[in-house]
Amino acid sequence: MTLFEDIQLKALFESNLWDSLLRKVFDFGLNLIICLVIYWGGRKLIKYLDRLVGKIMSSKDFDSSVASFLKSLINIILTAALLLTIVNILGINTTSLVALLASIGVALGMALSGTLQNFAGGVMILLFRPYKVDDYILAQGQEGTVKEIQIFNTVIVTADNRTIYIPNGGLSTNTIINYNNQKNRRIEWVIGVDYGTDYDKAKKIIQEIIDNDMRILADPAPFIALKTLNESSVDLLIRVWVAKENYWDVYFDINEQIYKIFADKGINIPFPQLTVHLADRKEF
Repeated sequence: MTLFEDIQLKALFESNLWDSLLRKVFDFGLNLIICLVIYWGGRKLIKYLDRLVGKIMSSKDFDSSVASFLKSLINIILTAALLLTIVNILGINTTSLVALLASIGVALGMALSGTLQNFAGGVMILLFRPYKVDDYILAQGQEGTVKEIQIFNTVIVTADNRTIYIPNGGLSTNTIINYNNQKNRRIEWVIGVDYGTDYDKAKKIIQEIIDNDMRILADPAPFIALKTLNESSVDLLIRVWVAKENYWDVYFDINEQIYKIFADKGINIPFPQLTVHLADRKEF
């Protein structure tokens, strides 16, 4: 082979290599554009299906707790299917990928045992229904109105409008107080008055305040008693029952009325105090 033929062969090889490289880059770029379009369209479709499923569940009177859980689950499944489709278009072997993910999943299963526990907790919550959407609950040191029951978390909104995500695992295995399960709630106050105060007079004033509030239920009957002879006060115990939606309004209103009327009637609400007696000392 002559030098000229050798140069021609190398030039042809480099040209074919360059053409092949450009073709692969072009094909990958085209596939990448297609994947971006599919991802954009897929996300739009998933959001549309999410709204559609929500409307269907709403029209069929699905429980809102179950509906929010299923919508979250469907969203995750469709997103996973979309990502697998994109991976397949990019030319990655999905069979090998699934096998790899399965292997990784075993390892992650140990590391993410808490996440799996949260998923199981969400299923348990839907099965046993300790609370549902729009219930007011106290759990894990947080209280508020349940807005969503998702796959891994329960979303509550507090009275001061904070959104809190509580893992379902802890909710399913710990104490939950649900304030919506019962129609009525009991309110309790402990009001201290000075020693020497006319107890019957104080009790009569409190009874009049209670009788004048139409939100307080007559049955069960309100309860007033002398609770404790404290160090600095005589403590009166007051218990009344109200509809659950009136709980806080009644609680704060009665507090205000007792404070104002006691002051007007000359009944003092004491604060903690300590009396010190000084003994005379003899000089030696």
